[in-house]
Amino acid sequence: MDANSIRIASYNMRKARGLDQQRRPERILQVINGLAADVVLLQEADKRLGPRQPALPREMIESETDFELVEVCANGISIGWHGNAMLVRKGLSVRDIQRLHLPGFEPRGAVRITLGIGAGLTIVATHLGLLRRDRRAQLTVLDEATSGDNHVVIAGDFNEWSSRKGLEPLAQRFETLSPGKSFHAGRPIAALDRFALTHGLEVRDGGVEQGTLARVASDHLPIWSDILVPEVTSVNGT
Repeated sequence: MDANSIRIASYNMRKARGLDQQRRPERILQVINGLAADVVLLQEADKRLGPRQPALPREMIESETDFELVEVCANGISIGWHGNAMLVRKGLSVRDIQRLHLPGFEPRGAVRITLGIGAGLTIVATHLGLLRRDRRAQLTVLDEATSGDNHVVIAGDFNEWSSRKGLEPLAQRFETLSPGKSFHAGRPIAALDRFALTHGLEVRDGGVEQGTLARVASDHLPIWSDILVPEVTSVNGT
């Protein structure tokens, strides 16, 4: 790929519990490794009860992948924030790590980083709520939180079944897209997992991982997108 291209993947891993009801983190990592991504955004990466233990052990990420975990947890135990975790390919420059609180009936959050690629790329990982009014309020917060950034990708489980409603807060600055139907993994009928990109970012390719392992490892299929980030321009525009 181009030097300023990056592959971003998003995966609701359902706490590593597959459709066979077995909790197998090693299976999730096999799926992740097969995506050939530079950045992987995970939802439901931690267990919800008690101290929110990781569903993907840190030592397993370190020993079985070429990724580094972005430290976003607030309790020193989890690998994510409200279940949102980020893995980045070793060698990528990560800065401006931020946890974002999202409004709504359920506890929800997002995590935000900036990568030193091209003119700079802000990536936000999120898992939106089950109620549309909450999702709209959450997207408004994410739009405002990234208003000072030129190039932004918001990705995750948007939990929105409609292709026409619910995403209005992003309409002015973002193009929202889905590479395909990602839920339910056993019989995909809905495009719940999506990317939202600010204007100026170019999508080169994208898809849904539908291999045999992905179809049983979680109730969602992973999505991915190859994105071209504009070059830094000088004050003279060259």
